[in-house]
Amino acid sequence: MTRAFVFPGQGSQAVGMGAGLAEAFAPAREVFEEVDEALKQNLFRLMIEGPTEELTLTENAQPALMAVSLASLRVLEHEGDLTLSDKACFVAGHSLGEYSALAAAETFGVATASRLLKRRGQAMQDAVAPGVGAMAAVMGLGHEAVEEVAAEAAQGQVCSAANDNAPGQVVISGHTEAVNRAIEIARGRGGCRSVLLSVSAPFHCALMAPAADVMEAALEATDLAPPALPLIANVTAAPVESPAEIRRLLVSQVVGRVRWRESVLAMREAGVETLVELGVGKVLSGLAHRIDRDLKGLPCGTPGEVEIVLGQL
Repeated sequence: MTRAFVFPGQGSQAVGMGAGLAEAFAPAREVFEEVDEALKQNLFRLMIEGPTEELTLTENAQPALMAVSLASLRVLEHEGDLTLSDKACFVAGHSLGEYSALAAAETFGVATASRLLKRRGQAMQDAVAPGVGAMAAVMGLGHEAVEEVAAEAAQGQVCSAANDNAPGQVVISGHTEAVNRAIEIARGRGGCRSVLLSVSAPFHCALMAPAADVMEAALEATDLAPPALPLIANVTAAPVESPAEIRRLLVSQVVGRVRWRESVLAMREAGVETLVELGVGKVLSGLAHRIDRDLKGLPCGTPGEVEIVLGQL
């Protein structure tokens, strides 16, 4: 069975994340310790104890989610005596999950991924003042229809499709007024529901340009190795292995659309039958079945899920 390993993005974080893995497996504890050391921060305590408001801050949520993803992978590798490249043909990650995917594929280490994501989270938060931007999930309309809605709603402001997650689920991002206009327009076009998202900034749109500049400098100063297996990149929905191209695409990703639906279809066309979702929650596993009913999603972020996945590998 052909597999890809996929890594979730922001929104799945919750107090208690990673606790079960840390209690059951030494390799997981080692990852959390490595992240804490890299950041000079007791992030794992925040993950276990909260408060939720602090954990949800973008600069904390992003490295925390990566930590659980990589802890899950390390446990799988240790318990199954396997390597990622032996069991999968691609890696892919949703937004920040792309950094988790690249760390899993050994383009850079966990410590480097932690520092990059901390910087990314800070830069994204700093790019737009609170209240200026918003994001909303538009349900029931296709990607092209949502793009038309966003363009009509912009009226000189920023409003664009940020995440093409699955058929009938597209997230828009931009100025708050423009996003609110888009919600009303979508309702008139047959969108069954549109929901403002509880996010701290309007990710993956032109308002994030200052954050892209920050990440360009940070990535330029970072050594990248070719990944152990191809990455399906967010902004192209195509495989990439060149470190220079990966660096360029990670910068573009800050302002660019996450083409997740197309990424999953590209993996499916290449023969992938199962997506193993490493990390917190089951969002990507749920999207997998919506994108292609024959595609299997296997979440792997708790000790029980580890055991199930090991039985499938």
